[in-house]
Amino acid sequence: MYLAHKTASLILLILAIAVLPLTNLNGQEMDEDINIDRIQTATFGSGCFWCTEAIFEQLKGVQTVTSGYSGGEIDNPTYQMISSGESGYAEVIQLTFDPNIISYQSLLEIFWKMHDPTTLNRQGADVGTQYRSVVFYHSDLQKTTAEFFKNELEKAKVWANPIVTEISPYTNFYMAESYHQNYYQNNSGNAYCRTVIAPKLKKFEQVFADRIRK
Repeated sequence: MYLAHKTASLILLILAIAVLPLTNLNGQEMDEDINIDRIQTATFGSGCFWCTEAIFEQLKGVQTVTSGYSGGEIDNPTYQMISSGESGYAEVIQLTFDPNIISYQSLLEIFWKMHDPTTLNRQGADVGTQYRSVVFYHSDLQKTTAEFFKNELEKAKVWANPIVTEISPYTNFYMAESYHQNYYQNNSGNAYCRTVIAPKLKKFEQVFADRIRK
């Protein structure tokens, strides 16, 4: 999906971002170790949740990964409702992670690296608002971190087109139907898994080999 020099640029930029102090909107430095003694939650949408789940569940420090729906207003949405593209919900993964092992910054790095954040309401052949690129933040620190990363990536022109990733407050999450959970693990032989998910996993394993759970 990305040219080699774009991949290198993204990695170098994020390495630089990682050593910069985070500040709030008033320019005051924020403590990255806030609540570092407890398990935290992150919610990301980057296209089909089958792909995203298969990537994030391999990471050291990630404890759980659940596929589901966020961002809409209908109670108890179903996959059929989501598939219409009119529900307001996005396909997302919600994960819990230990910030002593993997930081939120690191999760964002993988989030932006493993999908195209410049295609509005689309990832590859998957089209619709349910496939939008989105970060649902759970705290002011997550919001500041996500916005900072997005702005720095935009300024660096890592992609030729503007980043369209939505950064919105977390409001709800509904777990997807059981057959969506651990989808790649349970269906690795089907056509979608072989042609779409497997190549993404190969790329992920090459770029982030040091972060994969053994």
